[in-house]
Amino acid sequence: MTVRVQYYKYVTTINWKVQILMRIIWITVIVTFLSCPQAVAVPGVDVLLTIEPTPQQPRNSEGDIVELKDRRWCLVYTRFTGGTRDHSAADLAMRTSPDRGKTWSGDRILVPNEGKCNVMSVSILRLKNGELLLFYLRKQARQSLCSMLVRRSSDEFETLSQPVRVTYLEGYHVVNNDRAVQLSTGRLIVPAALHTSFDEKTGQVTEFSSKGLGVVYYSDDTARTWKRCETLITPTNRRQLVLQEPAVVELKDGRLWMFMRTTHGFQYGCYSADGGVTWSQPEPTNLASPCSPATIERIPWTGDLLCVWNDHSGTHVFPEGRRTPLCIAISRDDGRTWSQSRVIEGDPNGWYCYTSMTFIDHHVLLSYCAGDRQIGGLNRLKVLDLTRDWLYLNSSKTK
Repeated sequence: MTVRVQYYKYVTTINWKVQILMRIIWITVIVTFLSCPQAVAVPGVDVLLTIEPTPQQPRNSEGDIVELKDRRWCLVYTRFTGGTRDHSAADLAMRTSPDRGKTWSGDRILVPNEGKCNVMSVSILRLKNGELLLFYLRKQARQSLCSMLVRRSSDEFETLSQPVRVTYLEGYHVVNNDRAVQLSTGRLIVPAALHTSFDEKTGQVTEFSSKGLGVVYYSDDTARTWKRCETLITPTNRRQLVLQEPAVVELKDGRLWMFMRTTHGFQYGCYSADGGVTWSQPEPTNLASPCSPATIERIPWTGDLLCVWNDHSGTHVFPEGRRTPLCIAISRDDGRTWSQSRVIEGDPNGWYCYTSMTFIDHHVLLSYCAGDRQIGGLNRLKVLDLTRDWLYLNSSKTK
C-alpha cells in the first residue's frame, strides 16, 4: 500500500511537470507565430510585396498605389538613401506590377531628391479627366521649411509637369501619404499640420512646435491654384493637446470629417459643412489610438467607411504607446459606430503606420510601414491585398 501511494505521488508529480512544460512550449509557439512579420497568412489576405531595408536603402517607407490605364498596379514610395530619419536624404521611387501584385518591377526614380533634405509622403489622385496628380513633401530644412507640392501627368507617370506649391504659407507642414482627396463637387482637399507658430495678423511663422496647427488647402481648378481654409484648427487648450497628421473623408450628407492623431488616447475629429473653408472645434472620436495616424476611406462597392489604425480600445492586447496592432473596422453609419476591429498585424514588437488604401476590383490594397524594434519602426514597407469577402467577415458585430 505504501509503495502504491509513493508511486501515485511520483506519477502525479511527473504529470504536473509535463503539463507545465507543454503549456510553456505552447505559449512559446503562439508568441513566436504572432511575432513573425509574415504572420498574415489566412485566406483572403495576401502579402504582395515587402521591401526590406538595405545598407544602400536603410529606410523604405510610406507610399501610395494607383491602377494605371493599362491595368498595371503602380506603387510610389519614399526610398531613403542617406539615413533613416525624417530629414535624411530620400527620393520617390516607382514600382509596377503587370500581374495583380504577383511580381513587381525594379525601382524607377520618379522624383529625385530635389529638396535640401528630401522628398517624401506621396499622395496619388486620379482626376475625373483621367490625369494623375502626384502630391509630395519637399523638405528644405529640418524644422523650419517643409512644403507640399503637386505635379500632374497625362501619360501615366511617363512624364511629370513642373511642380505647383500647395501649402503656400511659409513654415513646416506635415501632410501624410494618401491624404489628398477629391470631393464629389470636384474640389481638391489637402489637410496639413503646420508645425511652426503662425500669426494671423502679420502672416509670419516663428519657432517650431511639435503640437501642430490644422490647416486645410483646397483647389477648385484641378490643382493649378490653391487657397487655404478660414479656420485654423486649434484645440481649446493648445498647451496640452497635440493635433497631428490630419486626414479628411467626405460624409454622405456632404460634410467633411477631419480626424487627427493625438497624445490623449483617441483620434480627435472636427467637421466642415462648407467644403473645408470653416471647421468645428476638434473633439475626441470613438477611435482609441496611440499617437499614430489613422486612415479612413469609403468602400466604393458598399458606401461604408473602412478604417485602418492601431486599435488601443482594449479589444486586443497591445503594448502601451506602441503602434501595434494594426487593425481594420467598418462603419455603416459614417463613423458613429464601428464593427468589431480585426487584427491585420499583431506583433507586439511591430510598428505599423502610414497606411495607404486603394480599392481595385473588390480588393483593397494597403501599403504601410511594417517595421519592428530590430530593423527600425519605419524602415520596412509592405503591400497587402484584402478581398471583399474577408473584409466583411463578422463586420455586423459592433463595439
